[in-house]
Amino acid sequence: MTEPALTALALSLKVALWATGIDLVLGMAIGYLLARGRFPGRELLDALLTLPMVMPPTVLGYYLLVVIGRNGPLGAWLHDTLGINLIFTWQAAVIAAAVVAFPLVLKGARAAFETVDVQLEQAARVLGVSEFGVFLRVTLPLAWRGILAGTLLAFARSMGEFGATLMVAGSIPGKTQTLSIAVYEAVQAGQDDTANLLVLITSATCVLVLVLASRLAPGRSVPA
Repeated sequence: MTEPALTALALSLKVALWATGIDLVLGMAIGYLLARGRFPGRELLDALLTLPMVMPPTVLGYYLLVVIGRNGPLGAWLHDTLGINLIFTWQAAVIAAAVVAFPLVLKGARAAFETVDVQLEQAARVLGVSEFGVFLRVTLPLAWRGILAGTLLAFARSMGEFGATLMVAGSIPGKTQTLSIAVYEAVQAGQDDTANLLVLITSATCVLVLVLASRLAPGRSVPA
């Protein structure tokens, strides 16, 4: 494997791991809120948070530029207050991947929490277990497979993210050039051998993750 391919693979893994970690924390929290909460606008909130799943990645990239760009509200504050510029950095690639993949964790977490029998949670409360204890000792152990399946899908989606990442992070070799962007650049340059290698690496990684997600899907038994 060539050094540029290894560099792109390492960067893609780093971006995907960070993005998936962020999505896991936020997806579990909001998924639990949507599954257990009863408040006006709950389904509207769910629909808005699911938009990245159906919205073109370039549109998401534009929205991210508006928000975290030098002239955007968040980007301007970060630059003027902390001296941080997110655009064309690997952190921007993490944000793009996290936004695009977030609905996969959210949907998986909400569905998993909704399958947990609330009577089991109530029984734990009657026994004096705190709310946090109920979540850790009852809800999460019963819902973890669905959450993990959604998380693995989000990881695979983050590995393959292209459009939004290209708009906010660019294609700087060794810094922001992920596997999917490296494939695009190789094809544009007529480097078919490099493109084939990168495609093979990406496909093998995503297939492995999808197989794991399928085996962990709720309601499916995993052979010993």
